[in-house]
Amino acid sequence: MPMTHSKEIQAALNYIEINLCEELPLDEIANAVGFSKFYFHRTFQSEIGIPVYDYIRKRRLASAASLLLFTNTPILDIALAFRFESQEAFTRAFKSIYQLPPGRYRTAIKGLIVGGTCMDSNATIKEWIITGTAPEKYQVSMDHKIYNTGTKSATLKSIADEFEVSEFATIMQQFNAKNFTDKRVRFSGFVKALEVEGWCGLWMRIDNALGTVLKLDNMQSRSITGTTEWNHYSCVLDVPKDGAIINIGILLSGKGQVWFDNASFQEVDCSIPTTDFTPCEVFPDYPKNLSFED
Repeated sequence: MPMTHSKEIQAALNYIEINLCEELPLDEIANAVGFSKFYFHRTFQSEIGIPVYDYIRKRRLASAASLLLFTNTPILDIALAFRFESQEAFTRAFKSIYQLPPGRYRTAIKGLIVGGTCMDSNATIKEWIITGTAPEKYQVSMDHKIYNTGTKSATLKSIADEFEVSEFATIMQQFNAKNFTDKRVRFSGFVKALEVEGWCGLWMRIDNALGTVLKLDNMQSRSITGTTEWNHYSCVLDVPKDGAIINIGILLSGKGQVWFDNASFQEVDCSIPTTDFTPCEVFPDYPKNLSFED
């Protein structure tokens, strides 16, 4: 079976996040997860889709953008804190992503924020469907303060006090499978979690023309729980010949809040193992507590 290094890459992402204001040489990150720097560089780009230093640069700029909006820290101090050699170098890098120099960004965008937050509560998200078994128990928003890179992320937050086991909400979309039949595809993205008491996961499902489920992965056997920093997750499935509809999304079951950013959908080769739902990973081999005495 081909090797996958999702755990090591998640460990690397955590290491980067903790040390975002440090120098972060490639060999140091690689050593932290037990890889050679050459193997780590290749593996990181394969899993995340961009080179490690591009990712670090984007995370530093995103964190800098947040400081510009939500603190009064001088721009030079922000630039130096995130390892830019000068305010000019920081300005060039920042403008390449956010289209405005840092000072103008702070002035223009900060004026749009009312009451210290910038969250479009229960707003529709273009091209995405908000649904689930209990969507009324969740708030779906665009968060302009917490994001992986860019300027915003989608977030799901529980707003009810009580939940049944089967109750969840999801942000999802559907599209035609015709361009991907007989191919292996990967749906991935960055997720941050806060006090998730139930579970959260990316999910991908492939249906035939009659709506019958052909393939499914909802990360239930490797779900996201508790509080985590930004980590990268993925679902990988083979699209059958009779696949008609591909469904992708993120779901939150029970209490908590999650943020979702930088989603990606792409064809991958067979060196990337699939993550199909496997009953033996979720269900026990035999029934339990049949006497009701436990």
